[in-house]
Amino acid sequence: MAIAEAECLKLARKGNQEAFTQLVETYQNPVYNLCYRMLGNSQAAEDAAQETFWRAYKNLDRYDDERPFPTWLLSIAAHYCIDQQRRKRLPSVDLDEIIEFSAEDPAPNPESAAIKTEFSEDIQRQLSHLSEGDRAVLVLRYWHELSEDEICGTLKITKSAVKSRLHRARRHMADQWSDSQNNIALEGRYHETLTL
Repeated sequence: MAIAEAECLKLARKGNQEAFTQLVETYQNPVYNLCYRMLGNSQAAEDAAQETFWRAYKNLDRYDDERPFPTWLLSIAAHYCIDQQRRKRLPSVDLDEIIEFSAEDPAPNPESAAIKTEFSEDIQRQLSHLSEGDRAVLVLRYWHELSEDEICGTLKITKSAVKSRLHRARRHMADQWSDSQNNIALEGRYHETLTL
């Protein structure tokens, strides 16, 4: 833990609003991104991020200094988002960034932007079929690069459950990707036939 972060936590626990505001500013993007990827909606993600920070503030006295603060904070966010999904049964999630593009094009053209958008939508459709738990494990692993042990602590599940969920989610993605590519190939052949 960074000295500045440790000092902010210490002051925030004593009720210092400025110190807590500094923690919010430091972690607002990771928390929002996790919420957005879990909920797939920017307004819901903003609300979830605010709720996460509110819950963190109310429970600062329960934070264990031996645990990384970002992991504890993301745990609050992930649990809140899972609860929201279960209540509302939100089917969609924007997890297009799981598939990393090796380099951003400094001057994207309309064709590459359209391909990226289509690819993102395809990933979204594929991931919308994952359970809330599998989705949470995938987001924490690939976006926040948490280890299996950190995911265990964040979601309060066993390591075997983490491995099982990751395996199931990866298999789902591979199967869906294969089906998607087969459909694209069939569609291409169909259009070729029409133009002959």
